[in-house]
Amino acid sequence: MRKAIDWLFRPLEFVIVALLVAMVAMVFGNVVLRYGFNSGIVISEEMSRYFFVWLTFIGAVITFRENAHMGVETMVRLFGRRGRLVCMALSNLIIIGCAGVFFWGTWLQAPINATMRAPVSGMPMIWVYGIGFFTGGMIALIAGIRLARILLGRVTDEEVRAFAGEHVDEVTTASENPSATGRRAQ
Repeated sequence: MRKAIDWLFRPLEFVIVALLVAMVAMVFGNVVLRYGFNSGIVISEEMSRYFFVWLTFIGAVITFRENAHMGVETMVRLFGRRGRLVCMALSNLIIIGCAGVFFWGTWLQAPINATMRAPVSGMPMIWVYGIGFFTGGMIALIAGIRLARILLGRVTDEEVRAFAGEHVDEVTTASENPSATGRRAQ
């Protein structure tokens, strides 16, 4: 199951790389054209901004899936497994609520954005701001799956430790103190 999900997210990582490469190429090309030839490609300024928006929101979904968003684990570390599971469940409920509000806001703005056009390319702005559908929907879906796993009792101890930020400490401790991993320094 994990490999199938990884396989589904691989194209998103490729899209992010492609957007970043295209942004760099457009901005760099415009800098060279401006300073070297006193000209530029007007549409590249607009598209690089839109690519940055898409890159950010697609990246937010990938980052959320990988549990790489910032978190405050100070209080969570004080609890045992049950308390941490309660915090995980509450956290995912709040995330579902926020993602739902984000999705709903995008839905309400969609008719306006569908009729507005980008100044240079003439592209409907729903193509820019419609990324909120993807981001809000995917984050709500991921949080919903996590919540279901918590309620069904399928959360591993490793996931609970990661939620409390303990995995970071283990890596730091092992790299700073080689004897902590069971090997003696020679």
